[in-house]
Amino acid sequence: MSDSAAALPRLQARVIAAHGRLLRVRTAAGDESLARPPGRDAQVVCGDRVECEHDARHAELRIVAVAPRSGALYRSNLRGEAELIAANLTLLAIVVAPLPTPDFFIVDRYLAAAECADIRAAVLLNKAELALDQNIETALATYARLGIAVLRISALADIGLHALRALLRDQTAVLVGQSGVGKSSLSRILVPDSSASVGALLRDDEGRHTTSAIRLYQLPEGGAIIDSPGVRDFAPAIDRLQPAALGFPDIAALSVGCRFADCRHLREPVCAVRAAVGTTLDARRYESYRRLRRLYERLQPPPGSRAQR
Repeated sequence: MSDSAAALPRLQARVIAAHGRLLRVRTAAGDESLARPPGRDAQVVCGDRVECEHDARHAELRIVAVAPRSGALYRSNLRGEAELIAANLTLLAIVVAPLPTPDFFIVDRYLAAAECADIRAAVLLNKAELALDQNIETALATYARLGIAVLRISALADIGLHALRALLRDQTAVLVGQSGVGKSSLSRILVPDSSASVGALLRDDEGRHTTSAIRLYQLPEGGAIIDSPGVRDFAPAIDRLQPAALGFPDIAALSVGCRFADCRHLREPVCAVRAAVGTTLDARRYESYRRLRRLYERLQPPPGSRAQR
């Protein structure tokens, strides 16, 4: 680095696009630049607030520090390790649609991750102009009873978009959900310039442009949305889940009536949770909890392993 570059002050910036180690940041002055992470093992993600210095050799910025995070969304990889998805979130917006058929077990896992990270959550039914079957109506009603905001919207038919803009105003929200539910269409409606290819924003060390990334867009009304690629499945990071109820507030509320304080609500006797299934507890929600509990126990590190120390 030249003496002139070294003399330049450090810059405060926010990560606005990320694909692995490929990053783009926007400085407080509004300038955008490619940036390098501070180390090979560092996790830097969209939404992170960072401190950068100039890297004259690569004509980009180098991240030297990441500010403490709040509202961080993590997932588990196949080895059960936590992988950071996005940071400094205030809202997790889970998008579903009549087509493709919603997987509400995925929705429940996103909701569990949000609950355990203290991130507000909302469920957005996109393509609301299409006919809904009773299973979808039942699931949406269950979420509404839990106090979760449920919006019926359509990017194509201009349904509920005013309410959506009001929900997102002054938030930092990430749009998540299955592939094909219309997250990118919503992004284009909310932020007209979001149709720009992320390939023009990120490149690898050989100059090749990436074709997919997590991207942050500023909302005209204030706040920001992060558009993430669609998923086929989602597993929240197990070490970020609350062990007792795994982020299911309906399970937690019922568990006070269980005989045992450490009841897992699977086979234990005098379990208030199992007794409520089909009456005050939705049967599909309980099955969702059971599946996550089994995954949680399968991915737990063995006693005495380094991960537990």
